[in-house]
Amino acid sequence: MASESMQAILSAYKSQGAKTKNLGSMEEQREGFDRHMAHLQLPRGIVTEDFFLAGRPARRFQPNGLETEEVVLYLHGGGYRTGSLDSHSSVMGHLAATCNAGVIGLDYRLAPENPFPAALDDSVAAFVEICTSFDAHKTMIAGDSAGGGLALACTLRLKEKNMPLAGCLALLSPATDLTMSGDSYGEFRELWADDCLLYSGDYPLDTVGISPLFGDMTGLPPILIHVANDEPLLSDSIGLERRATDMGVTVELKLFHDAFHCFQIFTDLPEAQDALADIGRFFKLNIRGMVGD
Repeated sequence: MASESMQAILSAYKSQGAKTKNLGSMEEQREGFDRHMAHLQLPRGIVTEDFFLAGRPARRFQPNGLETEEVVLYLHGGGYRTGSLDSHSSVMGHLAATCNAGVIGLDYRLAPENPFPAALDDSVAAFVEICTSFDAHKTMIAGDSAGGGLALACTLRLKEKNMPLAGCLALLSPATDLTMSGDSYGEFRELWADDCLLYSGDYPLDTVGISPLFGDMTGLPPILIHVANDEPLLSDSIGLERRATDMGVTVELKLFHDAFHCFQIFTDLPEAQDALADIGRFFKLNIRGMVGD
C-alpha cells in the first residue's frame, strides 16, 4: 500500500490533470522547478564539490572520506528545457549513498536556446572525460525522464564511435521515443509534443539521438528501467525493454504501482528510498559483481 505522502501526491496529481501551457517564461519555469525541489535534503555524510567537466558545470557527490574506482554519471530530467544540478541535488546525493560511490551530475545545455545535439554532445564529452580518470566499465550512466533518454542516447553515440561503454545504465521513466508512437501518453501528449519540438530543432523526431528507442542496441550493457505502471511515458519504457531484449541486452524492467512519473527524485518519499536502494543493488551487481547488500 502506498505511503500517506505518496497517496497525497497522487491525489493532487489526479485533481490537477495535464495542466495548461501557461507556465510562464522559460526562466520562470526553470526557477520554479528548482524551488519545487529545494526542500529535499542530502543524506548525512555526503559531501559535494562543484567543478567543470568537459567545459560544462558539474557537481560531484561523494560519501565523506570514500575513494572508489567506480562512479555514476547522472543526467537530470526536465523535458530537456528545465532541471539543474540544484533540482536534482538530493537524488544524486542519495544515489551516492546507496551506491557507496561518487556521483557526478552534469549541467548539460538546455533547449530551446541549445537544441539537439547540444545536450547529447555535452553528455558524450563528459563521459569521455570521466573515462580519463575511471575505467568505463566501472561507471554507470543514470538519468530520469529526458535525462534517462539522454543516458541511452549517449551510450548509443559512444557505441557508434566504437568507444568504451559504461558498465550499466539505470533509467528512471526514460523518454526514449519523442515521436510518441506508443499509446500511454493520454492528455499529456499535447504538452510533451511542444517540449519535443523545442529539443529536436531542425532534426526529425525519429533521429536516434533524439529518440534512442530506434537505435541499434546490440552490445549495450545491462539496463535497469524503473517506470510507474500508469504514467504517460510507460510506452517508452515498455518499448525499450522489448527492443533491447530482442537485441540480446540484459534488461530489468520494474513497474511501480501507486506511483508517478520520476517519483524517485522526491527523496523524502519511502517509495523513492526503496527505488534508490534498488538502483544501488543494480550498481553493485553490475559494477562490483556483488550479489545482495
